[in-house]
Amino acid sequence: MPIYKLTIEYNGTNYCGWQRQNSIKPSIQQSIEEAISKINLATPVIFGAGRTDAGVHAVGQVAHVRLDKHWNPAKLTLAINAHLKIARHTIRILQVEEVGEDFHARFSAIKRYYKYKILNRFAEPSLEKNLVWHVSSSLNVDLMEEAAYVFAGKHDFTSFRATHCQAKNPVITLDKIKVYKQENHIYFELSARSFLHHMVRNIVGALKKVGDGSLAKEDIKNILELKDRNKAPATAPACGLYFCRVDY
Repeated sequence: MPIYKLTIEYNGTNYCGWQRQNSIKPSIQQSIEEAISKINLATPVIFGAGRTDAGVHAVGQVAHVRLDKHWNPAKLTLAINAHLKIARHTIRILQVEEVGEDFHARFSAIKRYYKYKILNRFAEPSLEKNLVWHVSSSLNVDLMEEAAYVFAGKHDFTSFRATHCQAKNPVITLDKIKVYKQENHIYFELSARSFLHHMVRNIVGALKKVGDGSLAKEDIKNILELKDRNKAPATAPACGLYFCRVDY
């Protein structure tokens, strides 16, 4: 039975997240599995590179699936997307590749890339509703960029992971963190082999506080060293987060 690697784009606004769960809203995983079941003998199980939360988007999520027959990758892409479209899902398969038996979307990954978007202007978004975090007060990007370097490298990120995070080890090596502004948008780009639950959103939430003057760079250092989630600022909303790419 062949294995296929799927590169996936989705608007996560109306979903309960990537993973199947008991919810009124569908999950991304469930929606793709149901679409594939229309062209496969049985409903397959797909495995994703990252378990994005409710409201989080993706432009390069990766998953793999085992099917009951060989497909031309282009035809398989069209077939899955046709059924996703019929079901009115805001999910699309961007690319399909046949891969070997040793490929696993999650465990074969060597680096993951995320981007977070803030719309920093007085007026609320219309075109980008649910696609950015709207912050109406002015933010100092230079201070945010300087404070962001505190997170670079290998650290215990206990203060910046969800209290219910199930990862056994809170030590993560953050390979890259970049903060920059283009017109009235502020972007945060982060990459690492793996991330803790809510880690990116918690980092952005803290840097936003630096930008509005509530915290200083030294405060970020202290919070990181305290290893206590209760000492850190609130989590940034899910709507601004994008899962961008996975390296293998």
